[in-house]
Amino acid sequence: MDQSLYESFLAGRTSDPFSFLGARPARISGQSGVLFRAFLPDAEAVTALLSNGREVTMTRQGAAGTPLGSFFETFDVIDHDFKPYRLRVKFAQNTVTFFDAFSFVPVLGELDLFLWNQGNHYQIYEKLGAHPMVHQGVSGVLFAVWAPSATRVCLVGDRNLWDGRRLPMRPRGSSGVWEIFVPHFGAGDRYKYEITTQSGSLLMKADPMGFFMEKRPKTASVVFDLGQYRWSDGFWMDERRSANHLGKPMSIYECHLGSWRRKPDGSWLSYREAADLLVPYLKDLGFNWLELMPISEHPFDASWGYQVSGYYAVTSRFGTPDDFRYLVDKCHQAGIGVILDWVPAHFPRDSFALEYFDGTHLYEHADPRQGAHSDWGTLVFNYGRNEVKNFLVANALFFCDAYHIDGLRVDAVASMIYLDYSRSEGEWIPNCYGGRENLEALEMLKTLNTKLYELFPGAMTIAEESTAFPAVSRPVHLGGLGFMFKWNMGWMHDMLDFISKDPVFRHYHMDRLTFALLYAFHENFCLPLSHDEVVYGKRSLWDKMPGDYWQKCANLRLLLGYMFAEPGKKLLFMGGEFGQISEWDHARELSWELTERSEHRGLMNFVRDLNKLYASEPALYQLDHDWRGFEWVDFRDSDSTVVSFIRNGRDPFDSVLFVFNFTPVPRHGYRLGVPRQGFWRELINSDSSSYGGCDVGLGGGLKSEPIASHGRPQSLSLTLPPLGFLALKCF
Repeated sequence: MDQSLYESFLAGRTSDPFSFLGARPARISGQSGVLFRAFLPDAEAVTALLSNGREVTMTRQGAAGTPLGSFFETFDVIDHDFKPYRLRVKFAQNTVTFFDAFSFVPVLGELDLFLWNQGNHYQIYEKLGAHPMVHQGVSGVLFAVWAPSATRVCLVGDRNLWDGRRLPMRPRGSSGVWEIFVPHFGAGDRYKYEITTQSGSLLMKADPMGFFMEKRPKTASVVFDLGQYRWSDGFWMDERRSANHLGKPMSIYECHLGSWRRKPDGSWLSYREAADLLVPYLKDLGFNWLELMPISEHPFDASWGYQVSGYYAVTSRFGTPDDFRYLVDKCHQAGIGVILDWVPAHFPRDSFALEYFDGTHLYEHADPRQGAHSDWGTLVFNYGRNEVKNFLVANALFFCDAYHIDGLRVDAVASMIYLDYSRSEGEWIPNCYGGRENLEALEMLKTLNTKLYELFPGAMTIAEESTAFPAVSRPVHLGGLGFMFKWNMGWMHDMLDFISKDPVFRHYHMDRLTFALLYAFHENFCLPLSHDEVVYGKRSLWDKMPGDYWQKCANLRLLLGYMFAEPGKKLLFMGGEFGQISEWDHARELSWELTERSEHRGLMNFVRDLNKLYASEPALYQLDHDWRGFEWVDFRDSDSTVVSFIRNGRDPFDSVLFVFNFTPVPRHGYRLGVPRQGFWRELINSDSSSYGGCDVGLGGGLKSEPIASHGRPQSLSLTLPPLGFLALKCF
């Protein structure tokens, strides 16, 4: 054979290695037969063991120790069925037998490739990546990756000594997909893709759709079989299909797994260890949702998971994918839904990951005015490219499918939908209509939400969106983006600004309390007190509160009570439930020793009772997103710095009255109009001694009086606790 063909293969210029290696029909010296060829460095002798029982000895093509001497081949005048065959290879120390990877036909079908290129293959994670499977009757692993501008892609790993020449992959026409089925790879094997670019340089990349990765700082992908875990959450999943989250209580506990708790030696808890501690803790406090900060693989601990290098891999810091499934499973068995932070807005510049993946700007825009976030030092996805859009949408669906995730909190939506986000004039490119909206990103988000609700009924999405972009939480068919909920960032900023002020000055800023109700029903809101508000010098919730120790605790009860009383779903970052004093630090666990102090135990009791109240009173959740679920009693009493309102349910007898006193002065004989006659029982008093308060209040409740007030014929004469609130219901 022409030696240049061997040299071309060694240099990576062979367009399809399956046309050069393996077995193929040939005609040599006028005879028809089959040509067998293998590339096996360090081999001394090779025999092909055919499926019909025949053994065919292959001949070395050059001197041992030379590049040409790594090729073994033979021509045999036989009728070959072209079924997979094995190679018996003698090395200096041993002899091994394995199936020749180049004797298998392609795995991926033309429809898979077509849908991927069209951007409509929503289960592409079942095709691309690494998949243990049986192909042509043989067990092995399918590896498939998208790298359309590469001139060659090779699978490298422990099993082939990280030598790219041994397992070059098959290009699948113009699809840009490369694949190879390897019989001698299996679960637990480490691998990467060696990619030859148009310029001839070599890139070593982790698998964009790999399900598992080595623990940082190592960066190889790891083969993992997702088909082995046996779920025990069937009841939850069946019930979820018909769930109406809008009309149900949602008390969300936001958690960073690496710093919630740690082992005595300072090391992380595993997913399973965390599950066995976290789930009972949430159940005890009454939280019915767990939101996890990003658990997709990320190399840098201090990014908190928001700079993702492995979108389809849960981080190996805490265990395997099945270990993470155990955590989700335990949550579901306890009646707790699981929300994941999901980061489709940007990705890091790590050279082993998505950046410049095949030697071109594949996942990101080439123009930095579209493809780079200067604030975060990261890259922006090219949402207008079909395959990139498919990659992201399928990733969201993947977590709902493979991990039974119930919801996705989509990070940094504002940065996605505005082309000029955090950019000065000249640093961004308008859309085709001259506007500032990123039309491709908007389309991707709409597709995501539409497909998620279609394929996984009862699952949901939540947008972290900080602007006034309209209809974020309205259905796509009604002109919205299709999210179920939107974080109310305006409420959060106003509320923290107000509550952090000295009570002496609060009466000048009552508009901070009331403004959010002007737009409270324009979207389906979630009220967040999240991790972003307790880092980078912003101080913990406890430390934001003015006053001495007692006042800080009372003010924090006020803040949490106001959040639970107002319309909208609730979210509290870990540590807020017991009054974490220091700012959150991702590198150490929360200050659990504080829970030994009576003030902080009292705060936990308060949060527990808030959750009980929230779950037991339909008025606090049934009409969360309907203006009929809320009515002011008095928001004008700035002199006393007292506000009062009523939450309504579908049944008018479910109404709950809330009265908040934002000063440290008790208010005696405070008259307030109420909607009906009867005994108004005290459902909760934030000044209860069981919470660390002084028991100033009503002593259980009082009867209304036929004295008109606030436009109502009946009224109450209340004793309002200092820096406290009352929740009352008529019986």
